[in-house]
Amino acid sequence: MSSRDARFDGQFITGVHSTGIYCRPSCPAVTPKPGNVSFYLTAAAAHEAGLRACKRCLPDAVPGSPAWNIRDDLAARAMRLIGDGTVEREGVPGLANRLGYTPRHLTRVLVAEVGAGPLALARAHRAQTARVLLMSTDLPVTDIAFAAGFGSVRQFNDTIAAVYERTPSALRAGARVRAGSRDRDTETGTGTGTGTGTGTRISLLLPARAPFDGTGLLGFLGVRAIDGVERSTSAGYERTLRLPHGWATLQLAVAGTLEAPAIACTARLSSLADLAPLVSRVRRLCDLDADAQAIDRALADDPALAGSVHGTPGIRVPGSLDPEETLFRALLGQQVSVAAARTALGRLSAALGEPVPGATAPDTDTDTDTDTDTATATAAPQLLFPTAASIAEHGREVLRGPAARIDTIIRVAAALAAGDLVLDVGETRDDLQARLTALPGIGPWTAGYVAMRVLGSPDILLTSDLALRQGADRLGLPATARDLAAHGSVWAPWRSYAGMHLWRAAGAPRPAGQAVHGKNGSGRLR
Repeated sequence: MSSRDARFDGQFITGVHSTGIYCRPSCPAVTPKPGNVSFYLTAAAAHEAGLRACKRCLPDAVPGSPAWNIRDDLAARAMRLIGDGTVEREGVPGLANRLGYTPRHLTRVLVAEVGAGPLALARAHRAQTARVLLMSTDLPVTDIAFAAGFGSVRQFNDTIAAVYERTPSALRAGARVRAGSRDRDTETGTGTGTGTGTGTRISLLLPARAPFDGTGLLGFLGVRAIDGVERSTSAGYERTLRLPHGWATLQLAVAGTLEAPAIACTARLSSLADLAPLVSRVRRLCDLDADAQAIDRALADDPALAGSVHGTPGIRVPGSLDPEETLFRALLGQQVSVAAARTALGRLSAALGEPVPGATAPDTDTDTDTDTDTATATAAPQLLFPTAASIAEHGREVLRGPAARIDTIIRVAAALAAGDLVLDVGETRDDLQARLTALPGIGPWTAGYVAMRVLGSPDILLTSDLALRQGADRLGLPATARDLAAHGSVWAPWRSYAGMHLWRAAGAPRPAGQAVHGKNGSGRLR
């Protein structure tokens, strides 16, 4: 805190009791006396201690804590679901039911672990969503109150006053004053309400921890883009998606600076109530909360990975916007190339996907001349990925390939549609993988890939993946699954990130290597 180290923003909160405020660690204010300071894991815990948010540093406008992906316990699972808006949609009983515990036990665990119960955590989450809407749109205050999840305008006003010591109107006015010189790492933007046919347009700047390989991450998504659902452009990445209350379209681009990177997110939402889950899911998709410096430092200790880490600092593990879609992508991507999987998914989406109401060409320019390795579909995304129910009912008419694979996909789709199989961020890694591998036709690779992307699990190394082993060979690492797994144990708990480096290496030209000379002439070290 004394060094104002921005790497720790979002990882803990500094409460200053002499002033009654709480700040991010990098707040530029004068360092208080140690006796006046308490530290909290969450803003909600600071609220519960009677503190209010600093008006200068806006401590909730920072990357979130990476602990909720690293940890897989009850508190971490609950925090992931609260961030996704489960309390607003289902209440505390619904949250507890998803986690398999009573509301009383869940509250007791959260208070002990993070300093606040689920209601207080959800309240802080609603306040942050309301602040983003107030500062980034011209929507009426009443609409913002209900969009953020508050039960009444009075509750909304009271919460904003308690958290920020300002009225909603004062928060909005302050944002307009700062419009010409916004804080570098604050979620800000512009937005306006439009008709129900085209939804409401929102633009946000979502901060990430430096270093951040945003270009590589969007490139990973772009080369796997499904025609009609996604596309890669010269500006970034675009797609459609389903959210709890309706459809949305999304445009992502790299923004910010090397020292303060960010993702520019422009979305069109059919329901403003989906803003909070959208932000949470985009942050998970882009792995914005990862502690990149700690990960790079650990992986660079292995000489075989050091060159890749130094060449691509801040590599990220892409997450998931839709767990069910991610599972179908994994099933159709087994033992085939990326291009073949994309073709199969595009055919499935064209046949069974639903059109987005009022979908129009995006605001950004489309790069139709970009190399096909980095730009896929040229048409603006117009379709929503098919639902599990539609795949279960009509999938056999569309899917091609081995009968066993088609049987697996239809079986999985039927289980998802019936509610017998549930995928969400509240699962533990072990439970999710066990549930998936118990289904005929799903092996360890598919289960591991889904866990890595849906849960953000940082320590999964898919050694059975051919491309990953090819990348390992290019870096001079063992190329067999067993030997690579043994060597990769030194990368824990960041094996998922090591795997991203290996995938990256698989697509790069093999280095020439160092020239060596001997009695049999000269050669190249691989």
